[in-house]
Amino acid sequence: QLQFVESGGGLVQPGGSLRLACVVSGFTLDALGIGWFRQAPGKDREAVSCIDRSATKYADSVKGRFTISVDYSRNTVYLQMKSLKPEDTAVYYCVARQGRGICPMSAYDVNYWGKGTLVTVSS
Repeated sequence: QLQFVESGGGLVQPGGSLRLACVVSGFTLDALGIGWFRQAPGKDREAVSCIDRSATKYADSVKGRFTISVDYSRNTVYLQMKSLKPEDTAVYYCVARQGRGICPMSAYDVNYWGKGTLVTVSS
């Protein structure tokens, strides 16, 4: 059974940085397409970033500021967030697509959702 444990959310000032982590159990990371979605207050869920094998994708709104990475030895996916803006305030969800070849940037591609971790960017 695939399980996620997300961490790293919190309160940060604009311009600050956070690193989210998603520890994956039940599947080996190299058998998944994995990524991050977010849902801002009053808005729909949107894709942030994904990684499948070595291929990565980013939403235009975060490109150049966020970086997704994988530590295969720890079965952990990270989202490094820099130059954070108030618009980045959202619940961030670790997501996965079972199998190789799909980088999940559509909600329809997602098989598994984490519980989410809240990121608040405010002065």
